[in-house]
Amino acid sequence: MTELEKGPRGLRRGRGARERILSASQQLFRDQGINRTGIDQICAVAEVSKHTLYQHFTGKDELIAECLRRFDPDVLPEVFERADLTPRQRLLALFDVHSPLCPFIAAAVEIPDPDHSARVYARDYKKAFAARLTDSAREAGATHPEQLGEQLALLLDGASARTRVLDAETLAIAAAIAAVLVDNAIPPAAVPLGVGGNPSAGTGPAPDAATSSAEVDTKLGW
Repeated sequence: MTELEKGPRGLRRGRGARERILSASQQLFRDQGINRTGIDQICAVAEVSKHTLYQHFTGKDELIAECLRRFDPDVLPEVFERADLTPRQRLLALFDVHSPLCPFIAAAVEIPDPDHSARVYARDYKKAFAARLTDSAREAGATHPEQLGEQLALLLDGASARTRVLDAETLAIAAAIAAVLVDNAIPPAAVPLGVGGNPSAGTGPAPDAATSSAEVDTKLGW
């Protein structure tokens, strides 16, 4: 039997409809934007009635916020928690994937109200993402880890936006810039030894990059 739960109005219903609504919303927001997506279209794609949708969500604003809240809540553990990568490699691994426009950037562009719950989630995520980069920069021995973390976060967001605007891949250029930033920020003495005591081995390409890229790519879209 389908598990039941109470909605915001105290009504009881199965979880399947809620998941279909969220899945449809994520797809439509990604493919055509938030402002061009209406409740009627979400209901049609999710195959639910408006009555059912409003049993689960108070409206489109709550839907947008919930989609963002469910997106990558642990901030890319596929990269930042990989034990097979050195801290430096983790800093650069994010630039190895092809990513669509970040949904948090997309939401911030389309929603003008800075106090909108989706904007708040976007702001919190971007701060958490920069903090993750800062932690890896500190582990890698960066002289100023907060500065490096913010530089890399800004570089990745800028590359994501530029890729969308130009409809051309720009992450390869961003990756080259990131490597220079990282090398300039980490003193040679702080670079970990690689296989056989070779310092350069600790700063080379991330192992199994092709495999990890496919995993991370699913995280960088809606």
